[in-house]
Amino acid sequence: MDNSAEQRKSSSNSQVVILLAALVIIAAGLKSAQEIMVPFLLAAFIATIAATPMFWIRAKGIPAGIALTLVVVGIFIALLLMGAVATQSTSAFIAKLPFYQERLVSIQSEVVQALAGFGIPIDVSTVLEGLSISSALKFAGSTLASLGNLLSNGFLIILTVIFILAEAASFYPKLSSVLSNPERDLAYFSRFTNNMNRYIAIKTSMSLLTGALVTAALWILDIDFPVLWGLLAFLLNFIPTIGSIFAAVPPLLLALIQHSPGAAGAVALVFFLINMVVGNILEPRYMGKGLDLSTLVVFLSLIFWGWILGTVGMFLSVPLTMTGKIALEANPRTLWLAQLLGQGVDDQNATVANVDQAANDAPPENPDQ
Repeated sequence: MDNSAEQRKSSSNSQVVILLAALVIIAAGLKSAQEIMVPFLLAAFIATIAATPMFWIRAKGIPAGIALTLVVVGIFIALLLMGAVATQSTSAFIAKLPFYQERLVSIQSEVVQALAGFGIPIDVSTVLEGLSISSALKFAGSTLASLGNLLSNGFLIILTVIFILAEAASFYPKLSSVLSNPERDLAYFSRFTNNMNRYIAIKTSMSLLTGALVTAALWILDIDFPVLWGLLAFLLNFIPTIGSIFAAVPPLLLALIQHSPGAAGAVALVFFLINMVVGNILEPRYMGKGLDLSTLVVFLSLIFWGWILGTVGMFLSVPLTMTGKIALEANPRTLWLAQLLGQGVDDQNATVANVDQAANDAPPENPDQ
């Protein structure tokens, strides 16, 4: 009996070690294949957003080809508008960089003199050297270069989205034909699809609201390029926890350079109020606990996927973590890991209930019905 118990314990420990080793290998493979995985995952994310309106259009009796064309045209228009705003505003911002640099040098000199009056000496030449015009232009150039690299993959991303959407109608029938237990296993796919669609719809709506409020507030405060900073706030709002903080830094510094410390304080207050209302009141009210991820897991997933996939990994951290959690729930041996990623012990029963509900709501083999 003792030998049998020891063998089972040793086998369990070996399985844990093998599982951890497999996770390390997978993470290393994803990081090494970042150039390939990032466009594909971004395309899958966009296709998830576009699938809902495409199926809605097809439900109205419109042929599949026309529905796919309408959705793809909508994606093209949205990307073109965002690209046009970003390109035009960035070009104008670079043109005004010398003026901002002069203002920054002037403000810095005043700060240095004020600190010297309090007996805190600072080497002015060293500080100014780090904020030269050439370094600012170099930083702007590197930023545009990274943006250009992302846009260079735009055609590949759109092409991948088109193929994913074209295969979306036959996805569930194919899975149903190859799975050993379709009713049970399709429940997990249905739950994942429902959660992701809900998360993406709510997050996109809240991000649009945040971007619109930021644009309007900065325009009222007479801060340069309010549309650019509103677009930045919209995009970075998809990054949990720290995205809103990063979005506030450029307009705050610009308010300080363009106007005064009081204007910078007003900008900081605006961002604080917008994020307080949208991020802490409206978004949780509509999002609820449907994602079933703890706050710590969301933050750690942001760091992990950002390290693996870069900036795009930060945007996709929540969907990717949800995918992993649902995959872990499908196997009884890894259910404990999925429960650790959840919000609490009470969610164990909720997990079973959600899966049962998803099984009842599992889509038919033909989504057009």
